[in-house]
Amino acid sequence: MNKEAKDRIIAYLVILYIIITSAFFFIIAFFIWLITLPFDKNKKILHLFTCFWACFYLWTLPIWRGRVIDRHKIDRKKTYVIVANHQSHLDIIVTFLLFCHFKWISKAEVFRLPFIGWNMSLNGYIKLKRGDKKSIENMFKRCEELIAQGNSIFIFPEGTRSPDGRLQRFKPGAFVLAKKMKVPILPVVINGTRAALPKYSLKFHGIHEFTIRVLDEIPYGRFKDMEIDEISDMVRNIMLPHVQV
Repeated sequence: MNKEAKDRIIAYLVILYIIITSAFFFIIAFFIWLITLPFDKNKKILHLFTCFWACFYLWTLPIWRGRVIDRHKIDRKKTYVIVANHQSHLDIIVTFLLFCHFKWISKAEVFRLPFIGWNMSLNGYIKLKRGDKKSIENMFKRCEELIAQGNSIFIFPEGTRSPDGRLQRFKPGAFVLAKKMKVPILPVVINGTRAALPKYSLKFHGIHEFTIRVLDEIPYGRFKDMEIDEISDMVRNIMLPHVQV
């Protein structure tokens, strides 16, 4: 059996494992949502379980290993706009290693996925239809409401996965949001996921270790008088030395 055939078999087994276990985890998530609905308006308990659900695959699949660098830099009492580079679908799993509270912005199509997408809806994560002006307006409005309620927002400012791992130019949305809501920006850098699952690929390549590095927060006072483009360039330049290609 050649390497390509082995990679394909591994991919099918991993996907099957994720589907079967997700059905089980979704049942638990639904009951957590139902039980905590009266008293946990930000769904922090459900999000914590979702972190466990995602990390379960890093802990149990022998082809993946994940770790957090400088987790102590997260102040769990603060509300952030969290920004990260984007290299692979696996980035989403890796970010849950942070085990801190946040709400995702994700494509509306993802919410239709069985179990995982349904759980995203239970968590109150934010839907976005790309290219739809009304959806973008609603997304920003919802982000503002959630930040005002004490929820951090997690955004990939590149807007899509990098095809070669290099840090692309940032879109302005995350920085408009941080400046308007007067909250700090928390940059994090993900490495190792692109080699494991490149863009446009469903093949899992070998054994890989992923890292998510928490950088120093950027307080509102540092960028309150800056233009959005200046904030975007500053954050990108801070992240750039930590991105491995």
